[in-house]
Amino acid sequence: MDAAETRRLAKRIGSVPYLNSAPLTYGIENETEFLPPSQLAKRLRAGEFDAGLVSLTEVLHHDLYDILDGVAVASDGPVKSVFLAHKKPLAKTEVIHCDTASLSSVNLLKVILAHHGLSPRLEPFGDYARAAGQDAVLLIGNPGIEFLRQPHEHQIFDLGQAWQDAAGLPFVFAVWAIRRACNDPALGQKLLTAKRDGQAHLDEIIANHNEFDVELRST
Repeated sequence: MDAAETRRLAKRIGSVPYLNSAPLTYGIENETEFLPPSQLAKRLRAGEFDAGLVSLTEVLHHDLYDILDGVAVASDGPVKSVFLAHKKPLAKTEVIHCDTASLSSVNLLKVILAHHGLSPRLEPFGDYARAAGQDAVLLIGNPGIEFLRQPHEHQIFDLGQAWQDAAGLPFVFAVWAIRRACNDPALGQKLLTAKRDGQAHLDEIIANHNEFDVELRST
């Protein structure tokens, strides 16, 4: 086993490689493995991590975790990085291609579509380079932000705003889930400290994460 594999196996925390989660892992990046949401959920469920910043769907469907209070990836209105891009009116859309990295967002989309009396077929989609060519595509995270920065012919249906319009409530996309089998209060405290430190160093995080322009990183 090489040194890199040893370091990977030693990591107890999993998170997602998206800009909006960066403040929640401030100072613990070297202890954290970053994976797409669907992969992260599978590995947390399998016991490969003690804690993960996972979809709320994962927590609701599997009674394995305790939720860390006071931390979430959530929106109170437009989320800007979770949306359905569609060319036709939604009522005439027959197929929606859904980002295979997503968990909460696909389920949220199903609920919102049902609220509007719609039931298009949902198909998996992972080729981001072909997103602009799809009539309707659900995108999340950094690939979604990249899509919006490029020329496209789609209308944008923001799922955070759609949920607020339908329910009048914020929506929680992800939480820190700690496996009950872990039984280590210090781990929860570490994650809370990372969040507080991240909030205190937002200017530094914005400066160091240069995937996108400063205006976007500051929103």
